[in-house]
Order: sequence, then C-alpha cells, then structure tokens
Amino acid sequence: MRTETDLETGERRGRRTAWKAEAAVFLAVAFPAAGALGALQPATGIPDEVLQLTQFGPAAGVLVAALVWPERIRRRLAGAGPGAGGARKDTAWAGPGRTGPALLLTAPLIIALAAGAYALLDGDARLTDPRSLAHPFTLIVLAQLLGACGEEIGWRCYLQPLLRTRFGPVTASVAVGLFWGGWHVQVFAQQPAYAAGFLLAAVAMSVVLGLALEDAPAGRLLLAGGFHTLVNLGMLLTMDEEDGTVAPMVLFGGACLVAAVAWVLRSRRRSGAHPDAAHPDVAHPEGAYREEPVAGPDRIPAARHGAR
Repeated sequence: MRTETDLETGERRGRRTAWKAEAAVFLAVAFPAAGALGALQPATGIPDEVLQLTQFGPAAGVLVAALVWPERIRRRLAGAGPGAGGARKDTAWAGPGRTGPALLLTAPLIIALAAGAYALLDGDARLTDPRSLAHPFTLIVLAQLLGACGEEIGWRCYLQPLLRTRFGPVTASVAVGLFWGGWHVQVFAQQPAYAAGFLLAAVAMSVVLGLALEDAPAGRLLLAGGFHTLVNLGMLLTMDEEDGTVAPMVLFGGACLVAAVAWVLRSRRRSGAHPDAAHPDVAHPEGAYREEPVAGPDRIPAARHGAR
C-alpha cells in the first residue's frame, strides 16, 4: 500500500522528468517537419530569398506539444505575446535594464563587426542595394519577420523557458543554441570550418537571446523574431556566405561570440554573480514556469511567484 510520502515522491519525480518528454516531443516534430516543409517549398513557388518554409518546423513542434499537453504548453507560452507577462514587471523596455532596445541593437552591431572584418580581410565591402534584389525589400522584411517568428516560437518561447525550469540561463541558452544549430542540418554539408562557424554563431546568438529575454516576460516572440530578422537581413545585404564561402561564416561566428561575451559580462555585472545563478524570480514569467528546478552547481531553485 502506497503512503502519502510515496505519492508525493512519485509526483515530484514525474515533474522532474516531464520536461524531458516535452522537449523530446518538440524536437521529434521540429526536425522532420522542417525537412518536409523544405521539400514542399519548390511546389509553392515561394522564393527562398523571401521566405523559407523550413522556418515553421519549430512552430509545428510547439503545435503538437500543445495538442498533447494543452494547459501546460499554454502556461509555457504565456510570455510569448504582448501584454502576456502577468503581474511581474517587464523591464525589457523600461527600467534600468531595458534589454529590448539593447537586444535589437546587438543584431546590427554583430553584422557591422562581421562585415567590417570581412571587408578588411578581403579588401572589398560586399554591400547589396536593397533595390537590386529580385523581390520588393518590404515584402522580404515582412516575410523574414514571419519566418523568424515561426522559428522563435519554438526555440525561444517554448524550448528556452522549458529548459529554464531545470537549468540556469546560460546553460539553457547554450543547449537551445546547440539544438537550433543542429536543426540547420543543411549547413553540415558544407566544409567543416563553415559548419563550425555557423554552430558557434547559433550558440552565441542563443546566449544573447536567452539573457536578454530573462527580463522580457511579455513580447518575447516579437523581440526574438525582431533580432533574428535583423540578423538575417544584415547577412543578406552585407555577406556572401550563402554560396558556402567559409570566411564570412567564420567571421560571423566570431562576431556573435563577442556579442555573447558582452551579454554574459553585462548579466554578471547586473546580478553580481555568475549569470547562471541570477534572478530566478526575474527569469520566470508569471504562470509560465510551474516545475521546481533541482538545486545543483548549475541550477537554481525557482522562487515562489510573488516572492522576491
């Protein structure tokens, strides 16, 4: 006969493993869905320059997870849209942090650093006039934002908050970045240095986004999608990495790493501690994080909602 203590132990064990099931379902759908959508793209006639349907693979993963755990996923996405942050104060656009503008400014700074280094190395600045593109630039911008949000609802609005229930912000961000980079499977058909540069960029940008969104309980989707779009547009207009040229991708990865280090130092300066041990109550949007993290060298116990 099971005692009350046994039941409580079982419930705690279930909470501690539920995140693995959620992550597994999301990833099991996001990867093949992107491949299927990529195979479908030629039949749609949508140019890759405008929008890549593979970007909606993560959104498909979130949709399937929501069908399996509707209430749990609804809570997890509670901070994805504007005004969804609950009672906790959002400091992304106001207050001492103001991480929203800083995050969006980081994207063009990354591009400027990478493109500038590439121009110095190659002796030629590769700047593309938006008017010379095959499609209206306004259409490209809007479509790129839509596609970026299709990715970010999975990576930054679903998987990042999920892993934050178990790990600190830097570790969670690195893990998401590795999955995000690995999800771009076509990159690994390129030269090893190219793939390494891309994976470095993905992990570093994930750290930037993860730390910036710690202060953004509301509007995370638009912030992450906006950053992603600015990076994509910057690469489109200033780099030629799409043809497999190694140098611009390696330099881009290096520029992203510089940005990530700056954000880690900023987070450490603000918290006065290692970024992975910072602000558990700030990290979790109201209603979005229910599981209790397990304490450990890289893990932080979640503060009760409303407690400081």
